[in-house]
Amino acid sequence: MAAEAAYKGRQLIAVIGDEDTVTGMLLAGVGHVDKKQKKNFLLVDNKTTVGQIEEAFLEFTTRTDIAVLMINQHVASDIRPIIEAYDQAFPALLEIPSKDHPYDPKQDSMLKKIEKMFERD
Repeated sequence: MAAEAAYKGRQLIAVIGDEDTVTGMLLAGVGHVDKKQKKNFLLVDNKTTVGQIEEAFLEFTTRTDIAVLMINQHVASDIRPIIEAYDQAFPALLEIPSKDHPYDPKQDSMLKKIEKMFERD
């Protein structure tokens, strides 16, 4: 019952990424703007500060309507200490590649945590 309460009402996917990633997700129907004009996405470009990325990450990970947060891996690298400290089940955190930056499993904090759980002594 407690596990159900953790994900109840979480219906959105949030995205923090470059223009191609965010545009693709918006075209796929992921975008949402609520009554208070709160968006579930952040488009990161060369004008976006690390502080803005951190702020969006913290906002998205504390919202109770977001089930999954997808972040481009190269963007996640900019806030790696915050990503590594994140330990909640919801929203689930997925580091994804972008068109210009391929996926590197060595950098994926969540993958490292999962591998550590399944390590054999």
